[in-house]
Amino acid sequence: MKTNLKISLVAGLLLAAGLAYSQSPMGGAPCDMMGGGMPGQGMSHRGMGKMDPARMQAMMDKRHAALKTQLKITAAQEAAWTTFMAAHQAPAGMMGKQQPVMADLAKLSTPERIDKMKSLHTQHMSEMTAEMDKRAEATKAFYAVLTPEQQKTFDAHSMMGQGGSQRAPNGKGRMQPTP
Repeated sequence: MKTNLKISLVAGLLLAAGLAYSQSPMGGAPCDMMGGGMPGQGMSHRGMGKMDPARMQAMMDKRHAALKTQLKITAAQEAAWTTFMAAHQAPAGMMGKQQPVMADLAKLSTPERIDKMKSLHTQHMSEMTAEMDKRAEATKAFYAVLTPEQQKTFDAHSMMGQGGSQRAPNGKGRMQPTP
């Protein structure tokens, strides 16, 4: 009996650690513009520390404006750009969602907590997949209205990640944006 209890406790702790690790540190949904090697990590790995959501949004808005300028979006493409940008906004309801859940988990027994955490993890992954699907479709639709030159610029931009952190295809050095 003690062995089963220990195994259950270790499994519960591992599940809790996995759920905690999969959560975004800023409480928001991951965004393709957040950079870093892991979803939701933002620029915390680049020596800038954690940013407040307003500052992060301002930086993202600045990058979006720069991309729009680089792509030279025409009036005919403006609607597609707006739809593309709307799909890449963090969903409203994700901020601060984690705190009440943790308080509720503390009230449960270990087996109930394990089941609840598994359920929450499944729900979280489903939400992330749905957001990824929405962004993928919006990106494909936007890409389809771009000219070949704009597509080339967009391809280079999306491969760059944040701050040019992606390695060149040969594994040496950093990729450079095409002018």
